[in-house]
Amino acid sequence: MKVPKVQGEPNRRVLIEMELLDSSKKIASNGVDLFLPLVREPNDVEKDNFGDVEFLEYQFEEHEKAPTLEDLLGFMPHYEVIGDIALIEADDTDADRIGEALLKFHPHVNTVLGATSPVVGEFRVREFMLIAGEDKTETIHKEYGCRYAVDLAKAYFTPRLSTERERILSWIKPDDVVVDMFAGVGPYSILIAKKANPKRVVAIDKNPAAVEFLRRNVVLNSVDNVKVIEGDANVESQRFAGIADHVIMNLPHNAFDFLDSAVKLTKPGSIIHYYGMTHEDDLFDGSIGLIEAAAERVGREIEVVERRTVRSYAPHQYNICIEVRVI
Repeated sequence: MKVPKVQGEPNRRVLIEMELLDSSKKIASNGVDLFLPLVREPNDVEKDNFGDVEFLEYQFEEHEKAPTLEDLLGFMPHYEVIGDIALIEADDTDADRIGEALLKFHPHVNTVLGATSPVVGEFRVREFMLIAGEDKTETIHKEYGCRYAVDLAKAYFTPRLSTERERILSWIKPDDVVVDMFAGVGPYSILIAKKANPKRVVAIDKNPAAVEFLRRNVVLNSVDNVKVIEGDANVESQRFAGIADHVIMNLPHNAFDFLDSAVKLTKPGSIIHYYGMTHEDDLFDGSIGLIEAAAERVGREIEVVERRTVRSYAPHQYNICIEVRVI
């Protein structure tokens, strides 16, 4: 489509909205007119959307295809990006090549770290070694309009649960009270506090480093309805018995050790969001039995509202979430 240069931008936007602009070609100009590449000639009805234009044949240049990470390496590596840090496995035989390729492919990545251990210990942290770029483990990760400062060597964080965090957000109503029993640096607590307008979020974590970053992130995101508590969730929960509309239990490897406390936190009709790691042969029933038993021990009952697989964790093992209403 030939169009006077001064009318180029509004016509380009219309072509995009109508899915007629061929983005694989470069827009051309003779100094006075623009030549906009089309995927096809518009029909008579579509042409009514344009002003003083002309449809003609023109030989366009192709856009150069940007190389993919797979093009650079010859294979697609496993990695995740947190803030400006990319994480890979340190024992990968191609770790050095992957590190350099990630720095080249992702301009905003300044550091590539290799994990030298799984998530281990009471505070759920990993050990890392520098693969490429700047030697650091601290970064700021952006997600759904929130910012999270984190030191990956001191506190656990994964962007792979971002969709799950947004899903939990959709459960929260204005003026709810939410208790996040294992808050970490705050990805659930702060998202909920900032986006759902709850009455209060009680964010608990035992890891002093995680709590330090959680306090920083409260300030960083300008939320004033988060109460940050450093301590064991089983102990600290006693202070808040019967106040919660929602209890988040994102400690999938041993959340079952805290079920009695979680039930005690709830008002009648409240929801527990329970996370677990389960084998494919018993994805949900065993965990539901544990929750039922905990409720019975404190004279309560539960109703299963939703059960879902969050992600594959290991061969035949899954990270699951069960939502139960405590009666």
